[in-house]
Amino acid sequence: MFRFRRATALSAALLLTLAACGDDSTSSDPTTPPATVAATAPASAAPAESPATEAPPATATADIPEAIVSLSPSATEILFAIGAGDQVIAVDDQSNYPPEAEAKMTDLSGYTPNVEAIAALGADLVVHDGSTDLGGQLDGLGIANWVGSAAMTFDDIYAQIEQLGVATGHIGEAAELVGQMQADIDAAVAANPTLEQPLSFYHELDPTFFSVTSNTFIGQVYGLFGLRNIADTAEGGTDYPQLSAEFIISQNPDLVFLADGKCCGESVDSVKARAGWDVIGAVSTGGVIVVDDDIASRWGPRVVELVQIIGAAVTEAAALSAA
Repeated sequence: MFRFRRATALSAALLLTLAACGDDSTSSDPTTPPATVAATAPASAAPAESPATEAPPATATADIPEAIVSLSPSATEILFAIGAGDQVIAVDDQSNYPPEAEAKMTDLSGYTPNVEAIAALGADLVVHDGSTDLGGQLDGLGIANWVGSAAMTFDDIYAQIEQLGVATGHIGEAAELVGQMQADIDAAVAANPTLEQPLSFYHELDPTFFSVTSNTFIGQVYGLFGLRNIADTAEGGTDYPQLSAEFIISQNPDLVFLADGKCCGESVDSVKARAGWDVIGAVSTGGVIVVDDDIASRWGPRVVELVQIIGAAVTEAAALSAA
């Protein structure tokens, strides 16, 4: 799920340690994850492509970066979560979490990166999502860079965490974070009741009714709870369909998740005020949930919070339907 570009070599010992400490899943081997591609979806969406495989070169323990620039908000959150925050000298203009990262925000853009401005910072590692030609430019300047594209699966997230642990010298912390995330997610799913009939939901990316199907990473998160995604029946041949208000009303979802509160000001009250939406089950029973845009769109440690938010909503909705 990543591509690590580096002129110097990564030590085989580190990779072996990673393999011993990491996730056991066979679907995403953290020592040889696939190369990355950019997501091509509406804002707040997860990706739709899964690329080919490329094994990383290796690093020496003495080659731990001390001046990291992160141009990926998800990677920024991972770096700070595994204890590499002190090595980060600058982050892009969207990396607003955690607060320690926000304090290092600059006007650098991950969407339109300025390689001269990045090079001027004296970074010895640049972290980005591979959605531009930045990697090639950095290669030309001899600046090491790590590429992690938007996650397709939970295993992709765990692989990126573990690989950033290797790249920054925080292997143990990365393995511990992965283990805690897996335990927390398992607990959130196990706490939910078994439903005779699956609850339906609508996930809103923006006020023009863009949504996601079950083929996306976000869709897979909902799938943990056996929910029925109304966007799966929409026409258009895309995993990020633009629905219509009439379609959403006709589908009568049990739950509505708004991932456009921060960007667009959508709220429970604004949904209630939409023409005709008062007949939707989610609206009439209190099943409209506002999810922080960033939590709903980033693949990193806070995906646990997203799982817990969805789980709590499912538990409450199930209790209401059983009453």
